[in-house]
Amino acid sequence: MNILVVDDEEVIRSGVERTIRKAFPQHRVVMADSPEAAVELLKSLPIDLVLTDVLMPGMTGLELIEISRGRHSHIKWIVISAYSEFAYAKEAVRLGAKDYLLKPIGKDTLIDKIKELELEIEKENERNKEAQLLSRNLRFLREAIFARWASDLDLGGIDLAPFVGNHPYFHLIMLRLDSETDLRLEHFIVENVMSELIDTAGDGFVASIDSKSLLGLVTLREEQGLGPLIEQMRSHLKRYLKIPFQVVHSDRITDLDAVPEQVKRMRKSSESQVYDHYASGGEKAVEVAIQYIRSHMASELTLEKVSSVVYLNPVYFSQLFKQKTGGGFKEYVTGLRLERAMELLRDSELKIGEIAEKVGYPDVRHFSQIFRKKAGCTPSEYRQNTTAPTL
Repeated sequence: MNILVVDDEEVIRSGVERTIRKAFPQHRVVMADSPEAAVELLKSLPIDLVLTDVLMPGMTGLELIEISRGRHSHIKWIVISAYSEFAYAKEAVRLGAKDYLLKPIGKDTLIDKIKELELEIEKENERNKEAQLLSRNLRFLREAIFARWASDLDLGGIDLAPFVGNHPYFHLIMLRLDSETDLRLEHFIVENVMSELIDTAGDGFVASIDSKSLLGLVTLREEQGLGPLIEQMRSHLKRYLKIPFQVVHSDRITDLDAVPEQVKRMRKSSESQVYDHYASGGEKAVEVAIQYIRSHMASELTLEKVSSVVYLNPVYFSQLFKQKTGGGFKEYVTGLRLERAMELLRDSELKIGEIAEKVGYPDVRHFSQIFRKKAGCTPSEYRQNTTAPTL
């Protein structure tokens, strides 16, 4: 039996590991200092039992259970926590945890619980080992074929009927991630969330089609439309993902041959779609960006520079900025600069060249051109004429 211990406190991990190794030398014990590290181990090792802490930096132990149970339904979970709050225990039970143990854990209590689950796991493994292996291999094969098919690549004569024959009609759901970092954890989260929600709404599967995109196929159990499923998906992913994402879906499809072309249309559609907000909060990022713009008006204010200040991808930041302010980034900066220039022209004795430099236009001629285009008059005329139009 393979046992995974997940806890960010090294002393707890080591203590649990020693107890298990001494009482059960025949079992393999692996350690993870975070839910993110646990995800990688769950993907690479056939884990049977997980002992996880509740509160850890980043993802919680309960969230780890929730995003993992769809693809690892055979795993038994024991939650270990220093918190006796009923809400945590209730949620752990709802998610299928076998027990909720409070720290410090007595050695005898831990050993008895593992003995109990050991028998349960052994019986299940005997019944399910071959079936699970066959199911896993078939799933990987189906998803690999689906990914090639959706990308309009040659299938080498493989017949699609055994893989999608029970889907006479279906919808496609594409989820795209926006990040330049390693997305293995995000892929794991998305795949599990999409798979579980698809299973709840009907029948289908999910496959990774490139480094930033996953594609789901779903035949709805009830033809109430995709709306509820898409909203649930967005709600769950906003909770778990720390990066921007977007969800694009197709209409009802009945022709298998139409899939590659439909996927191309979905990719094109996604190019003009605003990315969903993510967990750290888009509104706050825009507020910080605006404060930075106002206090650095005299310096160079490019989209790339300001987006880096709030640690966002420039494309996503541009979309988010427009969504929050109602206008484009460049237009907003220009409007703000000219608004400040008008104040200085009305209320100060500064020369026009000095004002231009203070609002970020070192070239006076260029400043005058921009000002006239927006205000309908030159800076000199605006200063002389108190009735000049304002922005």
